Order: sequence, then C-alpha cells, then structure tokens
Amino acid sequence: MQPFPTSTLVTPTYNWPQALELLLLSVKNQSVLPNEVIVADDGSREDTKALIEEFKKDFPIPLIHIWHEDLKNRKPAIMNKAIAKAQYDYIIEIDGDIIMHKDFVKDHLRLSQLNAFLYGSRVNIQESLLPKLFKTKQTKFHFFSKGIKKRGRTLRIPFLSNLYKEEDKRSSKLRGCNMSFWRSDFIKVNGFNENLVGWGIDDSEMIQRLLNIGVKGKRLKFSGLAYHIYHKEQDKSHIEINELIEKETTNKKVTYIEKGVDQYL
Repeated sequence: MQPFPTSTLVTPTYNWPQALELLLLSVKNQSVLPNEVIVADDGSREDTKALIEEFKKDFPIPLIHIWHEDLKNRKPAIMNKAIAKAQYDYIIEIDGDIIMHKDFVKDHLRLSQLNAFLYGSRVNIQESLLPKLFKTKQTKFHFFSKGIKKRGRTLRIPFLSNLYKEEDKRSSKLRGCNMSFWRSDFIKVNGFNENLVGWGIDDSEMIQRLLNIGVKGKRLKFSGLAYHIYHKEQDKSHIEINELIEKETTNKKVTYIEKGVDQYL
C-alpha cells in the first residue's frame, strides 16, 4: 500500500468563531491527521484570533493563522497567502463552517492520485439545530441524526468510492467546501484569481484552469463526509462579473492568471 502524501488542511474563515471552533474540534478527532492546519482569515475580529490561540495550546499538529485586513470579501487573496505558506504536498480545502467526519482527511489522502483533484459533497445542518449544536459542541453525526438534510450523504462506504472514474470536465457538483489538490498543480495555474470580486466562483474558476492543463477531477462519493453549518445566503451581487471571467477561462482554455499566488511565493 502506498503511503499517504504529506498534507496541509486549509480553511477560510471570517467572523464566525463558533463555527471555526467546531471545525477545529473535528480536526482533533481525525483518524489520520494532516501535517498542519492553516486558517486563512479574511480579516476577522480579535475573538477569532483568541480562539485559535487557545486551540494552539494543545493542538496535535501545527495550527497556523494567516490574517489580512478586512477590505470586504477577499477570499481568493487570503487563500493564496495561506497556500503559499503551506509546507506540504497535498492541499485539502474545506470551508470555515464545515464539521468533518473522523475519516475525512484519511479519505482525501487515501483516494489522492497524481494528476487529479478530488471533490466531495456535504450534509446540510439545518438552522433549527444551531442553538443546540453550538451549546453541546456536537461534532459527530450519522444517518439518523436530528437536524440534518441530505441524509444519503452521511453514508461512508469506502469500497464504493473506488468506483468513481476521472473526469475531463468540471462537474456541477463541485464545491470548494470539500476538495483537495496537489500544491504543485495549484502553483502551475497561479492559484486563485484575485481579479474575482465578492463571493463565489473562485474555486470553480481555479479548478477549470487545472482541467485546462490536463489535471482530471474525481468525485468523492461515500467518502470524505462533511457537515455544513447553516448560514444565511452570501451577497451574490458580483456573481455575474465572476461568471464572465470563469466563462472566458473555459472558452479560451486559460491556464495561468495574472494576479494569483505567485505574489506570495
């Protein structure tokens, strides 16, 4: 059996320490730990920094906090800064409002392969569960758990996940809240596009460039289980501009963007 690659878990966050706390607790529960965790902080207040400092006291691996000033949504920039600082070969990306199943990291590493990226789905934690969720600090769920939607996605059946083949096209199922890729591939396409503004499209536009250089996608099904904490819809006022950039990336087979991770390497 091939050894797992070395890995960095990267998560963006912005002013929601209650959700980040549950995410970090779920890191501590992992059956296979990443080599480090980087929190890519898009300008949160001091309470987020205080939470991370508290976790550092007994965290089982290095916990790194990368912060920049709050100038509205600059997720592509803070993610580029974080991945530029990553010390390890394989990047596992999750959102700051995700609670991971205990085998989440193990599944991403187990199914990783050269010249490919992975993408998974998520179970939705409903709004009605939030008071109890944050009070009890719940990090474990199953098919019959209360307060969740998309229950079929709670099923972990590793041998079935091996049946999914590589794809040449970007799937509509792709979500940045649950994906992984090689850091070297990310650098080849110059990371996230900082010309994208506001919420949305940054993950799928970067993935399209990976596809344009011949890196294939592979769906994580029945593995890499993630639970997404409910929040209100993001501001989507810039989405049309971002979609035009993504369309150009696809149609012109763009492989490298001008304003990306190379600024921080």
